Amino acid sequence: MITLYGVYRSRASRPLWLLAETGTPFTHVPVVQAYRLPVAAAADAPLNTASPAFLAVNPQGQVPALEEDGLVLTESLAITQYLARQHGGLLGPQSNAETALMEQWSLFSATAVETPALEILYAQADGGDKTPVGQAAIAVSAEKLRRPLKRMEGHLTAHDWLVGDRFTVADLNTAECLRYAQGHPSLLGEFPKVKAWLERCQARPAFQAMWAARNAEPA
Repeated sequence: MITLYGVYRSRASRPLWLLAETGTPFTHVPVVQAYRLPVAAAADAPLNTASPAFLAVNPQGQVPALEEDGLVLTESLAITQYLARQHGGLLGPQSNAETALMEQWSLFSATAVETPALEILYAQADGGDKTPVGQAAIAVSAEKLRRPLKRMEGHLTAHDWLVGDRFTVADLNTAECLRYAQGHPSLLGEFPKVKAWLERCQARPAFQAMWAARNAEPA
């Protein structure tokens, strides 16, 4: 049985979305990030990333983490790729070439997309995008994203999806990294194929179910 640790308002959203796609049974342990708790909170009230019980699972104190049959994984994109291979059917690779391509797009999303997308999200927090400093920071991060988005635009001009002309874990991983930049007022509009692809990903019932559960959690 799969045990997945982490709340929806974390990178656990990625494996939670994938598990919703597959309908695979699992046990969900909603471990909250310690930094979101009051300083005076007890170590295990609620179970959080600094709790001894969770640190026994992931000594790095980060979510998500997954356990299955003695295997422990602690990186969200590795978890989703594992789940896609083991339980995902057509969400996972059907050949060695597809394995390589799905790994490529997932690493691309982690190295080229996620960091500048998060920078945009953080710069916009608490109205930071209304200040000159925040606007300048967002402009720098948006420029970092244009190169990978241009690459995606070219690929999606000829294909509906990233690998195999079907929705796969490569799309899920990349969509979740790019999601952080969706609050930018105009960036995705410069790349209409990417924007339409992201909308297709997020229109899927499994994403909608994950997102509803995320919104139901305390912010």
